Amino acid sequence: MAEEAVIRVENLAARFDGRTIFEHVSFEVRRGEVFVILGGSGSGKSTLLKHVIGLYPPAEGSIHILGEPMGGLDGAARTALLRRIGVMWQSGALFGSLTLAENVEVPLEEHTDLPAEARSLVAQAKLGLVGLADAAGRLPAEISGGMAKRAGIARAMALDPPILFLDEPSAGLDPITSAGLDALIRQLARDLGTTFVVVTHELQSILAIGDRCIMLDKQARGLIAEGDPRRLREESENPVVRAFFRREVLA
Repeated sequence: MAEEAVIRVENLAARFDGRTIFEHVSFEVRRGEVFVILGGSGSGKSTLLKHVIGLYPPAEGSIHILGEPMGGLDGAARTALLRRIGVMWQSGALFGSLTLAENVEVPLEEHTDLPAEARSLVAQAKLGLVGLADAAGRLPAEISGGMAKRAGIARAMALDPPILFLDEPSAGLDPITSAGLDALIRQLARDLGTTFVVVTHELQSILAIGDRCIMLDKQARGLIAEGDPRRLREESENPVVRAFFRREVLA
């Protein structure tokens, strides 16, 4: 039996000031998989992410998350759905004046009635999951870029959401740190059963973590490939897809 689709995007279009970024984009994300949104610069990867999580309204099409219509909810119902997803932005987006533990506690303060002691225990546990148990008392300025990304993931997990969105998690990291972050994502997906949606153009990360992927293309203004990234690398007949996965220059 096919795995349940926790995200369903149908015929999505994004337009700004009369300019089409992409259109006719449809795909599903299955429960428990690491799903990668990839493509070259300007293809609309981050724009697609922001549509899926409800930051941008679609020009056309629909988005359902966990069976709920993202565009059809407001008020308490919308807040309840947004609590079931976590987002890590490219820089980690940590509050510089707060320790890592305090950063992780922010969603708990905003969305739960947990007492301070319980919030602290949850924050420590989440930091432990990403290998930062010993850094809980540090400020963002006192840690490396890789640690900041891990702390961002810990904060995104604070409310135990079934779906995590990661925006360019490997951007700006050296190859060894990036590989460690890739291993962490795979481990969390396996151990927690969390569904990951990862936006990236980093080829090594795509092949290391992705169960399935979609590829957006700036020229096509839409989706040009979908499937197992390793199979796309070996079998795709689309010259743009082949060039991307094989690091080749298009003729």
